[in-house]
Amino acid sequence: MRFHVRKGKRMSETATVANSGETGKAPSMGKFERFLTLWVALCILVGIGLGQAVPGVFHALGAATVAQVNLPVAVLVWLMIVPMLLKIDLAALRQVGNHWRGIATTVGVNWLVKPFSMALLGWLFIAHLFRPFLPADQIDGYIAGLILLAAAPCTAMVFVWSNLVEGEPHFTLSQVALNDTIMVVAFAPLVALLLGLSSITVPWDTLVLSVVLYIVVPVIVAQLWRRMLLMQGGAALARTLRALTPLSLSALLLTLVLLFGLQGEQIMRQPIVIALLAVPILIQVYFNAGLAYWLNRRLGVAWCVAGPSALIGASNFFELAVATAIALFGFQSGAALSTVVGVLVEVPVMLSVVHLVGRSRGWYERAAPAARA
Repeated sequence: MRFHVRKGKRMSETATVANSGETGKAPSMGKFERFLTLWVALCILVGIGLGQAVPGVFHALGAATVAQVNLPVAVLVWLMIVPMLLKIDLAALRQVGNHWRGIATTVGVNWLVKPFSMALLGWLFIAHLFRPFLPADQIDGYIAGLILLAAAPCTAMVFVWSNLVEGEPHFTLSQVALNDTIMVVAFAPLVALLLGLSSITVPWDTLVLSVVLYIVVPVIVAQLWRRMLLMQGGAALARTLRALTPLSLSALLLTLVLLFGLQGEQIMRQPIVIALLAVPILIQVYFNAGLAYWLNRRLGVAWCVAGPSALIGASNFFELAVATAIALFGFQSGAALSTVVGVLVEVPVMLSVVHLVGRSRGWYERAAPAARA
């Protein structure tokens, strides 16, 4: 891996870049991963079909929640994120400050761009362009749900997206932790500002449980497991990571089946509404991912940091958004439906962003300015 560095500057990202592969090459993919788009499409269809065929099963799975966090989905998320967390050496987190440009870019996109761009897209598409095709009494609720979705940066699934693009794991963990810290302070006032409300009741149980369930506990478990494996030698850790990769991808596909199965009846009942609500969400994801990716490139950030930065900048914490929408507007509200559409869109659209980031690696590293410390 070669970067041109200005004289007198040390290349702070050399070690992490070296670990992410050769210049210009997308992350290596096996036969199964090459057809991931096909598997995703099949899982969506299977999920919708099963949701119609055996609704009772999915109702039971959907009811298995604590503080709006679905436990079956949580188990699948664990299976997806543990392989990445096993790669993390906590001692190396001291070097995360070297990636401050990537961190600043992600924070800026998450908190200064994404909520406001979604409010604009909601106003443009839902309040104006699509208004004739939507229930008039739900328009404001739909926009509110979109804003709630955009104001909550993702907590758990970004570990999966980062792992798929061979992102720098220490950067990803530190960025997620920073976003969660900011969310505790900024989520309520930001949403209140954009929705024109005097105050917002944050579902703290959902927020705290999600952070504990998706970050604190998995990190502790992964670090204990990592230590045990390293006591047997580095080869034991490598073997374990290779063995877990198929399990992680299988859990990702099962998550798709479960999410679309849970909402199968909703999709079949009002497909036009769901398709129209998905439009601003799709635009928002691609816009914010592209903006973060471009800013990182302009700042000379290494690709292994720019990839997860773009993905974190685009994805959403849908559990918190759904819980807040239900608490503020009710279970049957347009706001709740908008956040549910966000759940459905999240996995397939983020996988497409993963694909684009991986495919553009050669362009990014050839055209990027010199890497800076």
